[in-house]
Amino acid sequence: MNKTAVLLIAHGSPERVEDIPEFLQNISRGRPMPEAVVKEVQHRYSLIGSSPLTSITRRQSDAVGRELGITAYVGMRNWHPFIADTLKQMASDNVGQSVAICLAPHNSRTSVGLYKEVLLGQRVPFPIDFVEEWHDHPLLIEAFAEKLRVGWTKASTEHGSKLPVIFTAHSVPKRTITEGDPYETQTRETATLVGKSVPEVGDWNFAFQSQGMSGGEWLGPTVEHTITRLKETGHTGVFVQPIGFVCDHVEILYDVDIMFRDFARERGMKLYRAESLNDSPAFVRAVADIVRTRLAATAANDSRLAAEKLH
Repeated sequence: MNKTAVLLIAHGSPERVEDIPEFLQNISRGRPMPEAVVKEVQHRYSLIGSSPLTSITRRQSDAVGRELGITAYVGMRNWHPFIADTLKQMASDNVGQSVAICLAPHNSRTSVGLYKEVLLGQRVPFPIDFVEEWHDHPLLIEAFAEKLRVGWTKASTEHGSKLPVIFTAHSVPKRTITEGDPYETQTRETATLVGKSVPEVGDWNFAFQSQGMSGGEWLGPTVEHTITRLKETGHTGVFVQPIGFVCDHVEILYDVDIMFRDFARERGMKLYRAESLNDSPAFVRAVADIVRTRLAATAANDSRLAAEKLH
């Protein structure tokens, strides 16, 4: 009997430093990376031990599957388990239909667009409903707001003053946005919605992080620039919440927890961070709600088509 399933798609990340060269070649689609870039990425991974992205994504998948009472699968674009391999497994398991959600809520051709390209480039014997974006889903906003409220309140109490908040998202090349990509607008909208949900934080800031090493202009302002500006206005601490990511990985565990924290400390400031969503119940409910809504819409459309045939 064919079954309904959900497919969670993520960037992918190796757990071993030794696998970094192969991983980077997957990202660049086989083009060789400069040795300096490879060494730098290996260095960053070595400092955090290993990337937990795959293990956390599996936990998210298991929790979403339990919430929905259906089988949930994981497919990665740049590392194991690859999307193509997961789709083969789904077909072998007699999946009859699936909702696919990219664990990057903001739509950009440099991220979600590439996931969709890989997904639709496979020969799949069952229909897949691909979720293009979900940056403003009320339960996603609630999940981020929950982490912000708890973390910011605790950090402000510890610091002894009301900390300014910086919401962050992964930067993308500027040329992407000038070509009509919705990414910048959507990341800022998520920040606005989360900020409104936790009004006690007052004014907040927005910055792009993790600009690429490949050169060219990338979206800003940078986190470093924003920290410096806050220092100049008299702040001695800052609270960061990455709203462009839904789980811990190198861009959080290194970029925020090590690089930005060191940058702030060198300027006499202390940096605090909100916990990532990971497999929190609020996040799981958000993903499950999206799947339920899409499945209900598909069922309603199928019923309508069946009724039209009868007439």
